[in-house]
Amino acid sequence: MRRRRAQVPSTLLELVRGQAARPVSTGVRVLADRLQERYGRAVQAILVYGSCFRAGDDRDGLVDLYVLVDRYRAAHRGLARAVVNKILPPAVYALTVASPTGTVRAKYAVLSLDDFRRGASAATFQSYFWGRFAQPTGLVYARTPMIAEEVTAVLAGAVVTFLARVLPRVPPLFDAATLWRRGLSLSYGTEIRAEGPERVIHLVEVDGGYYELATAAALAAIPLAVERLDGPPRRRYRVRVARWRRWLSALAWQGRRWEGKTLSAMRLLMALGTFDGGVEYALWKIQRHTGVAAEAAPTLRRHPLLAGWRLAWRLYRQRAFR
Repeated sequence: MRRRRAQVPSTLLELVRGQAARPVSTGVRVLADRLQERYGRAVQAILVYGSCFRAGDDRDGLVDLYVLVDRYRAAHRGLARAVVNKILPPAVYALTVASPTGTVRAKYAVLSLDDFRRGASAATFQSYFWGRFAQPTGLVYARTPMIAEEVTAVLAGAVVTFLARVLPRVPPLFDAATLWRRGLSLSYGTEIRAEGPERVIHLVEVDGGYYELATAAALAAIPLAVERLDGPPRRRYRVRVARWRRWLSALAWQGRRWEGKTLSAMRLLMALGTFDGGVEYALWKIQRHTGVAAEAAPTLRRHPLLAGWRLAWRLYRQRAFR
């Protein structure tokens, strides 16, 4: 029996629905078409997020996509790959297509609709999914209007879960920017990432209007004493959180950090076996965000699972990722 999803405010649903309906580039449409051809009727929805979605431009970097499927067995030809995808979702792949505007490259993840619902909800301890989908996300394709509405509700629910988990970790007096910077820093800290603190500041600044509206809409659904203080230069809030609750929240985020780093390493191992050009992409992204450069030696290309750990340790010592 499916667990009933927590109610989210209608204003938040409308905000997320509008964000999901944002126009996407021609290249993203071509990528979505190719993914529908590749996975057929298993595809229930396709989501886009990340820097290319924020900029509305697919010419710089990789487009980040999520392919939501009905069942892993229906999406994968081999049983082994379906089982691995089920044990540790999502499975990550690369895709390159030619579009009318030029060559477009994507990094896409395969996730079942059930795991999407569960992962983006308060039922999941780890922030990997609800921390990601609380951010602006576009809906490129949905098989039916009903699935589109369900995806919208899950995305809105991720915002509520995100804020509820982050509020005990912010000062008693805060604004939306402070709340989201803190939350994204905590969520990113549970993964192996190349981005530094300045990246989080940039993300919140780029979509500041959305985060301001999302905060105002979602706080009504959070069971904490939050008081709205209207005044210049931006809307502020006061939250009352018991000391024991703040302590438990800090402990929970530390647990997410320990667990999340381990899961990130396992997902990286999976991606090395499925992501064509994944080594070069990882090194490019690290250099882009941190300025730390490294070459992909022939040994690394031939045996990424074996040689990758030595390179990862060297880059970690150079503070290329955290």
